[in-house]
Amino acid sequence: MIGRKVPHVTFRTRVRDEAVGGPNPFRWQDVTSDDYFKGKRVVLFSLPGAFTPTCSTYQLPDFEKLYSEFQAEGIDAIYCVSVNDAFVMNAWGKSQNLEHVTLIPDGSGEFTRKMGMLVHKDNLGFGMRSWRYAAVINNGVVEQWFEEEGYSDNCDSDPYGISSPQNILEHLRAPKAA
Repeated sequence: MIGRKVPHVTFRTRVRDEAVGGPNPFRWQDVTSDDYFKGKRVVLFSLPGAFTPTCSTYQLPDFEKLYSEFQAEGIDAIYCVSVNDAFVMNAWGKSQNLEHVTLIPDGSGEFTRKMGMLVHKDNLGFGMRSWRYAAVINNGVVEQWFEEEGYSDNCDSDPYGISSPQNILEHLRAPKAA
């Protein structure tokens, strides 16, 4: 994965636009991989689903809390991608009171599939979802890769640790070999 360019896809997002009016002032907006990754050094993390226990209790909130520490290590943005639609991702972001982490809806799983991380989670009633992973991406190219162990369809467990923000920060802070 290291050295690989992220796939070019178009994400269907919903953005607030007061000009729309009414009780749900949002409009569709297409955002491409280039919009998210070009010219930036970012942390991307992916997880099985919005509102799920590990994702909502630890992973997303910890990335949000540690945002300034990532900035201090030269990270421009933190993105969370999940195989969920824009409506679900927006509701999840609102419920988590996010200010720093950007949620990216991969409703059809195209980005996740092209990253090689799409797995069946039928055993949980989820269908196709992302395996849990994270990456440091510099100008669209994977610089560091953090994949949870046991990648498989219908995995009996949900490993979490390698893709944790604490682990990624530790790697970003590690002295570089000369």
